[in-house]
Formats: sequence, structure tokens, C-alpha cells
Amino acid sequence: MAKQRISAGSKVFDFFNYFLLALLGIITILPFIHVVGSSFATSAEVANTKFLLFPTEFSIKAYEYIFSTDTIFRALGVSILVTVGGTLWSMLFSTLTAYGLSRRDLVGRRAINFMIVFTLLFNGGMIPTFLVVQQTGLLNSLWALIIPVTINAFNMIILRSFFMNLPAGLEESAKIDGANDFSILFRIVLPISLPAIATISLFYAVTYWNTYMHAILYLADADKWPVQVLLRQIVVLASGMNYDAETYTDVPPPEVTVKMATIVVATVPVLLVYPFLQKYFAKGALLGSVKG
Repeated sequence: MAKQRISAGSKVFDFFNYFLLALLGIITILPFIHVVGSSFATSAEVANTKFLLFPTEFSIKAYEYIFSTDTIFRALGVSILVTVGGTLWSMLFSTLTAYGLSRRDLVGRRAINFMIVFTLLFNGGMIPTFLVVQQTGLLNSLWALIIPVTINAFNMIILRSFFMNLPAGLEESAKIDGANDFSILFRIVLPISLPAIATISLFYAVTYWNTYMHAILYLADADKWPVQVLLRQIVVLASGMNYDAETYTDVPPPEVTVKMATIVVATVPVLLVYPFLQKYFAKGALLGSVKG
């Protein structure tokens, strides 16, 4: 069979396509390389270099400083607890809601779908949400970082669309064998929906890991702050702004290298998890977006 000839136009397009993607990739990765490189550099080198990528003098003093106190470990522990627990909590309710709304025989399905989609455009706002959290007794509790954001409407819609694309014959066969709705969901639907489950789980995990505003609003106890709030505290102190030490953590004003090292510590856990879910990520998002 003769080899298909590639036209000159296709070669030019491929060249510019690869060039543009490579350029965008470099632009994207450079800031992270700058942060990592600065975290391993000395303070003098960071101060004398406008945009440091690779330090000439290697130093781990910033990391020694960060891990010399239990503040960062406590914040990381809180973030891991909220991320793992919140992701499981949100996936449980999102899966149950999405599966129920994917059933075409559900009474009131259209009205429920409309109310959920409505929240994508409008919400109660910061103050009403704070009052709800206050009246339900969730203030200064880690549950305040989880319950108010239990279900994300966008994530639920993706799951619902994914479930709607599954062959109807699977459920019909299971019902003939005597399976109920919960058995069908947990024993048949979920095992074949791993791409969508992994994708939405990653969405929720990143959201919980990056929890910042809710922690600032709802948590008064510094011992319950997640790592993102601690990172903000270090950035504030590194900027030379004066705050009451009793209101924040016991971290003294750090140098720029310590600030960069803290960013690395806060980012690395997500980077370590993502490669294991990458193969499911694009597939799950695309399959879930075939239908609305």
C-alpha cells in the first residue's frame, strides 16, 4: 500500500501547531521553575536576580526553616483531611444525585434539573451563606469547609450526562435478575464509570485542597487553618505588613526563599496525585459532555 503523501500546507500547519504548543508549554512551566529554583537559592541570589530559574548556589535553608516547626505539618494535615474527607463526601452525594436525575422516569426531574442549573448563574452570596453556616453551628469547624460546597452543580451535570450515555440494557438486565436501584448503581454503573468518577474526584480534590476563602470566613482557630491560609500568612509577613501575631500562626516573618518553598510544599501533593488520574481525566470529561 502506497504511503499517503502529506501536503505542504499540512506540514506548515503541523510546524506552527507544534511551535505554538511548545511556546505555550514553556510559558506555563517557567513560573513554576522560577518558584522551585528560588526556593533552593540563597536570599542574596534571589534579591540580585530579576527572574531566577536555576540557582548557582544550592541551599535548603528555606525548607529547613519550614519543617523546623509543626505549623506546616498541622496545616498540611488539615488540608489532607479536608481534601480526602470532602472529596468522598461530595462524590457520594454528587453520584447519588446525578444517577437519580439521569433516570428519565423520575418524577419532577426537569424541575430539579432547572433548580440545580439555576445555581450555576445565581447564588445567595457571601453574607447569606455565612449566616446559614453560623445558624447551623458550623463556625470554627472543619465541616464548614465541606458541607456548604457538598455538591458542585457543574460536576454533578457532567456525572449525570455520563450516566445518561450508558446503555439502558444494563439496568434492564439487572432488574430482570432482581437487582434494586442501589445494587445497579454500586455494582454495575460505578465500576464502568471510573473515567467520570476519577475526573470529578480530581475536580473536587483540587477545590478542597485550594480552600482559602471559606477558611478565612469560617475558621477563627489558627490550629484549624489549611495550608493555603498558612501560605497566605507567610506571604503577608514576607511583604512586611504588620498583623497581630495572636490572630495568626506562630511563624515569624520569613524571607523570600521561605515563601517560595512554602508554595512548592503546597503544590507538590496535587502534582503527585494528578499523573495517576491523567488517563481518566480527558476521557471522563469528554464522555460526560456529550449530552446536556
